[in-house]
Amino acid sequence: MKTPRLLLALFLLCASCSACRPDERLAPVGHGGSAPGDAGAEPDATEGGAEGDLFARLPEIAPTATGRRGAAATVDLRGTLAAIEILKRGGNAVDAAVAAAGVLGVTDPFSCGIGGGGFMLVYLAGEDEVIALDHRETAPSRLEARSFYEDGAPIAFNELVTSGLSVGVPGTVRGWSEALRRHGTLGLGDVLKRAIQVAEAGFDVDQTFLDQTRRNLARFQAITSSKALFLGPGGEPWPVGTIFKNPDLAGTYRLIAEGGEKAFYEGRVAEAIVAAVKSPPVEPGSALDVRAGVIELSDLQGYEARVRPALSTTYRDYTLYGLGLPSSGGIAVAEALNLLEGYDAATLTPVEVLHRYLGASRLAFADRGAFLGDPEFVDAPVKGLLSKDYADARRALIDLAEAPSAAAPPGDPYAFQSDPSPAPGRAPAASGGDAGPRDASDNETTHITVSDAAGNIVSYTCTIEYEGGNGIVVPGYGFLLNNELTDFNIPPDPSSPHPNAVEPGKRPRSSMSPTIVFKDGKPVLALGSPGGSTIITTVLQILVGHIDLGLPIDSALAAPRVSQRNSGDGATDAETAFLSTPEAEGLASLGHVLSDAGTMGGEIGAATALRFNGDGTVTAVAEPVRRHGGSAMVEQER
Repeated sequence: MKTPRLLLALFLLCASCSACRPDERLAPVGHGGSAPGDAGAEPDATEGGAEGDLFARLPEIAPTATGRRGAAATVDLRGTLAAIEILKRGGNAVDAAVAAAGVLGVTDPFSCGIGGGGFMLVYLAGEDEVIALDHRETAPSRLEARSFYEDGAPIAFNELVTSGLSVGVPGTVRGWSEALRRHGTLGLGDVLKRAIQVAEAGFDVDQTFLDQTRRNLARFQAITSSKALFLGPGGEPWPVGTIFKNPDLAGTYRLIAEGGEKAFYEGRVAEAIVAAVKSPPVEPGSALDVRAGVIELSDLQGYEARVRPALSTTYRDYTLYGLGLPSSGGIAVAEALNLLEGYDAATLTPVEVLHRYLGASRLAFADRGAFLGDPEFVDAPVKGLLSKDYADARRALIDLAEAPSAAAPPGDPYAFQSDPSPAPGRAPAASGGDAGPRDASDNETTHITVSDAAGNIVSYTCTIEYEGGNGIVVPGYGFLLNNELTDFNIPPDPSSPHPNAVEPGKRPRSSMSPTIVFKDGKPVLALGSPGGSTIITTVLQILVGHIDLGLPIDSALAAPRVSQRNSGDGATDAETAFLSTPEAEGLASLGHVLSDAGTMGGEIGAATALRFNGDGTVTAVAEPVRRHGGSAMVEQER
């Protein structure tokens, strides 16, 4: 039975403000934490009573699970549970993915949430079709290229990160609504029930949450709304084992559950977003220079998600579907695989395979940096980049005997287009294509992988960009804003052309790479990862490990990682765990310079995957160690 509107309105007025009940937001518990049901929540937020409530007694976290019917894997136990709960109630994979994302907006707020955007790749089993739902953030209508410059020079990246200027128009809520309307079976009110309950009841702070808060400490101490939500009375992070509550976010979710997407893009939530961007809530006397942005209510009201065809390519006996522009992920992964396809992996040692993998990634990143941008603004040579003939011509640049010591130049994919010249008026290619200084330390974003009993699959990467987004919590509404506009290229001169230069209404180029793999017309694998531009190399290395090196999917996902993104000095980022392996020694003998200095905590990415087995079972896999381990579950254990 639905709550009468008058009572609901009165409840929302109270729930949307935490000031009237500050003592309920956090409560200390023992180091073991407690389940939401033990933290003052309603005993059951789902239909079916306490016996059917999967959250009443939280299970042990497991990074791998095999069984039948549906499956899910995320970075967080409660996110995975929310997906499985929806599947058990009869929802499909799209419903479950949105439910998981809603919960992760509560428990993993530094990586994703309604202040950001994402890309959802969906396999519709009934139609035997893969579609891509783009709800990437867009540049506000009043933002210009020169907005990112002061005194004739680009604003320093670290200053742009924490600013209103870096905020793109959020796309997540519109994306969720569009996904459910087109391909779901439930509405926003149904799939957000568990997220509301977790936000109100709270969850126990773990080491990952504490580490993320610490890395954002200086920013949060300088911003009143962020300090009030994420820091204790002394302005320090809440310790492990504390129950963290976010009633403001619960209130925002309730508004969306009742009023749909309009409750976010119009009215008081939209007004609060605009106010936070244009007048950042900085602590009085703070030395942090938090620049104002230019988002208007009309930007939010006019935001549109895009339904795009999935990018398709082949690799050996497999067909892969990924994301096309404005994400560079699917294109870069496909180009690198085309380059690798010219080698017989069965005849190579693991070191030789990895050497070729690094060389292929280097060339793909050179082209990514030079040619790719929002397809509504740039006529990128995608056909040329994905041409097998182009890969054949470019492969000769991979030196099989020695690693390069400098960045690779971009190729000439236009020669492999059906129309060999760029369309008139389009942005020309830029020279170079290195990863950029910030990419080395990004480990934000999150990835959700879900399937259902009918065979539908969702591979969904969502983000607020940098860890902690732009650092600003929207006052009274409990969510962080993104800093996605830092994904635009900012050349030394604002008049310099670049496919990924800032323009009003443009979507910044992304690296998100949700992927679904088929063999003989049937899905065999779905995967994705966070990690800035290392998303591309993480997905690529997992595919190479699983397909070429024959590793089981859990082993391929857990294997130590290396990432080459066409760095200017030829150096390669490596996880700390990789540096002590025989493969690292072998790569060093080929001239590779490996270092973990550019990684976050010595780690790269935090992937999840589903493997669809020949016996009809599905294996769900999450990270066993990275970010202190993720969670994988199946709907029906075998």
